[in-house]
Amino acid sequence: MFTGIIQQVGALTALQRRGGAGRLTVQAGAWDSPLVPGESLAVEGVCLTVAEPAGAEIRFDVLAETLAKTNLGGKRAGAALNLERAVRAGDFLGGHLVSGHVDGPGTIRSIGRAGADRVVEVVCARELLHGIVAKGSIALSGISLTVVDLRADAFTVHIIPHTWEHTSLSRARAGDPVNLETDVIGKYVARFLETRTPASSSMTLDKLRAAGFMD
Repeated sequence: MFTGIIQQVGALTALQRRGGAGRLTVQAGAWDSPLVPGESLAVEGVCLTVAEPAGAEIRFDVLAETLAKTNLGGKRAGAALNLERAVRAGDFLGGHLVSGHVDGPGTIRSIGRAGADRVVEVVCARELLHGIVAKGSIALSGISLTVVDLRADAFTVHIIPHTWEHTSLSRARAGDPVNLETDVIGKYVARFLETRTPASSSMTLDKLRAAGFMD
């Protein structure tokens, strides 16, 4: 589990393809405590398992599914990558709950300005938009952001200068792909509403008694 607060911006060193899957090598700075094999790290919002922490380089084995359905498969050497270690019990939750399981891709349609802030408009599929609410949370390539506007085929977020300068978005351009993860709590609520039946949702005296609300 992550929070969407980016801790480092690493750089892609190499992506080696192996029969559809691949090995990702990322250069990063020092951490407060050393990375260990088997721990989780969010890379551009994608939860990956550290295979080999080797000094300034980190290596990950990446599934073909991950390369096909996230923007990692299209990255080239030198690309900036948002990095966040998994949250630990007692850590400060500065963003929102992010699982690192990308729901789907988005594409930056435009980048504008609102005072000192950037306004980024992202186009995505309608099924993703159904899980996005205005003023709700969205993880955009691993960055915890607040949705400002919802449109027919897109949404917008405003990004303060600090976030812009300390994430991979500082190199983003219109047309770039981004990874989207909608709010995990909203997904569970939506799933519950989809699967409930009229019979299960209706309230009766027998159900109230069984639940202990009546003698």
